[in-house]
Amino acid sequence: MVCPGLVDIHVHLREPGQEDKETIETGTLAAVRGGFTAVACMPNTEPPLDDRPRIEFVSRRAREAGHARVYPIGAVTVGQAGERLTEIEDLVDAGAVAVTDDGKPVRNAELMRRALEITRELAVPVIEHAEDPDLKGDGVMHEGWTSTRIGLKGIPDVAESSMVARDVLLAELTRGHVHVAHVSAARSVEIIRKAKARGIRVTAETAPHYLVLTDEALEGYDTRFKMNPPLRSTRDQEALIEGIVDGTLDCLATDHAPHTEIEKDNDFDSAPFGIVGLETALGVYLKALVVPRHLTLPELIERMTVRPLRVLGRPGGTLAPGGAADVTVFDPEARWIVDPRQFASKGRNTPFGGWELPGRVLLTIVGGHVVYNAGAEAAAR
Repeated sequence: MVCPGLVDIHVHLREPGQEDKETIETGTLAAVRGGFTAVACMPNTEPPLDDRPRIEFVSRRAREAGHARVYPIGAVTVGQAGERLTEIEDLVDAGAVAVTDDGKPVRNAELMRRALEITRELAVPVIEHAEDPDLKGDGVMHEGWTSTRIGLKGIPDVAESSMVARDVLLAELTRGHVHVAHVSAARSVEIIRKAKARGIRVTAETAPHYLVLTDEALEGYDTRFKMNPPLRSTRDQEALIEGIVDGTLDCLATDHAPHTEIEKDNDFDSAPFGIVGLETALGVYLKALVVPRHLTLPELIERMTVRPLRVLGRPGGTLAPGGAADVTVFDPEARWIVDPRQFASKGRNTPFGGWELPGRVLLTIVGGHVVYNAGAEAAAR
């Protein structure tokens, strides 16, 4: 299969400040090995991407790395502290394709309203980590029968859905564009579906792990299954798939969130949320959506190429003449075993180790240049 280069709208590259977890170099190398020619990186670095020099730093480091394209996303609030807005116009002028406080919600509704008003004029979205911190509390997994039975503190689905509802209303008020990150809950899908039917400017994404795993995977207290939003119920999983099929959820992302082995090798309450996903996403999406015939292969590719770019208001995602020549070549029938030790990413925190997945990436081309060749890499070993 020769297709437009895959695009991931939700990646944590960790640089600057957390280079022990990931760097722009290792993260973009992981991206091209997974078939992604472009990624949008979140601003929750140390320090956050909340001013022009830091946005420009990310763009410069991405050019130096020479792997995937990197679209930086700026912070909504200074220091992601939720107290005052960043100079959003300056961030966009420096190259930011959106703004978000991902990792944290924009808790203050007035700040969210003002951010949507500003970004409306700049034609970029506000990406929201939809979560009510008070409802989440110190929960570490989905609130339900499993959390009760194994004795872990739960996070109710309405912690996400109530914030989605608030932001949909603010988008309607301001005519701004809100994009809901990593949707995990059935109630959220229904709210977004109804908002779209009313013409509100809301788009949304989900991530592969929510389509193949449920909260029951946490029965072994394995921190590789700890993520935020958490794995939810079978009912939520079915609603997500339905939302992908009918277009309620616009695009498919990874929420690639690398952590060190020391951090993840901790008790469940103390370990950080997050898993890596760039090198397994295509295989997991094929397994979850194409193999059971929820989507055709072209439909899956559309949701991983042109649609994420459309959310960001960026051109590309096609093989049209005169385009950027970003191309992914993969064999959808070839099966392979996930071995985290072979990842290009510094992160090994995946729940998919040992899984057999379809879809081996053979070649990744960015701007007409081959940046990953599976055959050459195998020969070098």
